[in-house]
Amino acid sequence: MTDAPELSRIIDRRHLTARPVRVEADADERKRLATRFGLVAVDRLEAELALVAEGERVTATGRLTAAIVQSCAVSGDDLPATIDEKLTLVFVPEQPIEAEEVELEEAELDEIAYTGTTFDLGEAMAQSLALAIDPYACGPEADRVREEAGLNQPGAGGPFAALAQLRKN
Repeated sequence: MTDAPELSRIIDRRHLTARPVRVEADADERKRLATRFGLVAVDRLEAELALVAEGERVTATGRLTAAIVQSCAVSGDDLPATIDEKLTLVFVPEQPIEAEEVELEEAELDEIAYTGTTFDLGEAMAQSLALAIDPYACGPEADRVREEAGLNQPGAGGPFAALAQLRKN
């Protein structure tokens, strides 16, 4: 049994209309997403998406915007960041995999499989947020922290720095 997604918006492809779908994460959902992705906070997460069905295939296009606070990769200080990403999500019916080895075409890499007639637009948004987060974001104190740790000196870092130090002894 798996836990429910932090952000879930189940869409039934049989009930799509021409109106765009707006998804906005509430405070509890944002808090749980921050925990999931190792962020200090998710202050805002929203998207407005046009959903177009072509048979069982559904394409969602629009924008995902978010305001997050993450930790600086060097200093650990809080680092506010905004995300504004164009989204194109393609939901397709799940197909049984019969071969031992599967080779995907480039167009298939961005497809999200679903079963039955429903798919979870919220979880797709959460995964899109995760992909938009800069895992190596550095804040204004990063250079100072590197300097204090001696990481800005030539030859100070890298895999052979410790070996060079041993050689001197």
